[in-house]
Amino acid sequence: MAKILVVGGSGYIGSHTTHFLLRHGHDCVVADNLSKGYRHNTEISRLRVVGLHDTAALETLMAKEKFDAVVHFAASIAVGESTRVPQEYFTNNVAGSLSLLNAMIAANVKKIVFSSTAAVYGTPATTPITEEMPFSPESPYGETKVMVEKVLRWYDRCVGLRSVCLRYFNACGAEPKAGLGEEHIPETHLIPLVLRAALYGNPVKVFGTDYPTADGSCVRDYVHVMDLAEAHGLALDYLLAGGATRQFNCGTGQGFSVLEVIAAAEQATGKKVPYTIASRRDGDPSVLVADSSRIRNELGWKPVRSELLDIVKDALEFEPIRLSRA
Repeated sequence: MAKILVVGGSGYIGSHTTHFLLRHGHDCVVADNLSKGYRHNTEISRLRVVGLHDTAALETLMAKEKFDAVVHFAASIAVGESTRVPQEYFTNNVAGSLSLLNAMIAANVKKIVFSSTAAVYGTPATTPITEEMPFSPESPYGETKVMVEKVLRWYDRCVGLRSVCLRYFNACGAEPKAGLGEEHIPETHLIPLVLRAALYGNPVKVFGTDYPTADGSCVRDYVHVMDLAEAHGLALDYLLAGGATRQFNCGTGQGFSVLEVIAAAEQATGKKVPYTIASRRDGDPSVLVADSSRIRNELGWKPVRSELLDIVKDALEFEPIRLSRA
């Protein structure tokens, strides 16, 4: 058993990962300022309400609790928003991460799992995407993740802080039995939006049906949030066993189109999904699918809950829980 600080652990992926780590015997403390996360996602005894920029408070917490490692989820995540207020993204995601890392160094905590993204690749020349493909972000959000990944490599070389960067593809799904799921405000993720369209009749927008794909809509790699949670657990085990700094794609290796997601939602709900066709969004690649062979081979990760219909059914089961909190 290890003692883990989960930063941003009251948010979507952070809360699911905390749930997974606790079930697997780790002792977790969650640090979250609750600007995007929810108090109901964390046991009150484990929650420390502290901001990412409060270096002194983070250092004090780490020195007191003697953590073995940190998992870092705290970030602004909306690609479109990042193009409108880039200053907020660089301040929160980059300066905030530096604050956390500097507190770690001061408290002599030298292991971190970092929440990165497939957005570091931009529009890939080929798919599936491997970790060797160059950084080519197309948004301030993606650039902030590139910058933190580069900082982590230098911190390893210079001060021995070892890291695993997990580059997520499309995180989705829920763990309704634990009361956990997507509660973004506003919601921007496709699966909850499509389900709400089916359930409540407000049409969802399909951005482009003229892509060079089988049905003309974008194709993405959808990975269940609990499979991602397991990836974090494996990354922690790897670092705690002495593993070196590493970067891994987290995706299933299988892509589904927007229209296929709509069809899955119709199957799960038994209702038609109303949608309208809108023009393509700038920077939306036609296909984003992961080559996840590195994490499968090196850490033994195997996504077992990421069949599309299973993901949609889990998200659907969470919907009444979300509504009860609205």
